[in-house]
Amino acid sequence: MRRVLRDNALSLTMFGMFLVFLVAQSFAGFRSNNNDNQEHGQPRESYTEYLASGAFVEATFENWESEFLQMGVYVLFTAWLIQKGSPESKNPEGEESDADPRAERDNPDAPGPVRRGGLALTLYEHSLSIALLALFLLSFVLHALGGHAEYNQQQLEHGQAAVSLWGFVTSSEFWFQSMQNWQSEFLAVGALAVLGIFLRQRGSPESKPVAAPHAQTGTG
Repeated sequence: MRRVLRDNALSLTMFGMFLVFLVAQSFAGFRSNNNDNQEHGQPRESYTEYLASGAFVEATFENWESEFLQMGVYVLFTAWLIQKGSPESKNPEGEESDADPRAERDNPDAPGPVRRGGLALTLYEHSLSIALLALFLLSFVLHALGGHAEYNQQQLEHGQAAVSLWGFVTSSEFWFQSMQNWQSEFLAVGALAVLGIFLRQRGSPESKPVAAPHAQTGTG
């Protein structure tokens, strides 16, 4: 068990923090939502009702959407684009670090799709970006559904007519919610790529060695 914990410490810690903050978000949102209901003369919701509400679904998946978009696009862009001096970039002068996997079809240690070849390998070659962008699309849809429910709830509270899902998705409100997160995600990734040229974090694989020159690209 100690070895399992050691070998998976990073993912366990990250997912543990995710759960802690998700639960904290839900309780804070529950109290805030009921305060808002009280101000508008609406009945209080139970905690389970809040978790199924448009308010919670929208708030959660609005952020997931931007995170998965950022990571999916980042994985794709770093396959082709270079930032000289950044640990987040491939070396523009170096050899291709990921050789054609078809040469490894007979390697018994290669992943199954590599040994099978064909469509399985084609999909596997791009599986990381496909998975991240699929998670983005799923989050986008759930954000739209939750946001639609929450928007109509607010419309009813203010005596206004409800709108269709299409009407909400094409509204400035929906795209304002999305863009305010999207722009911040790409700012953070751009800052990481550039700051990594000049700044270091000793011991982190996301940083170049402390003594590495600023012009060195990649972490190797």
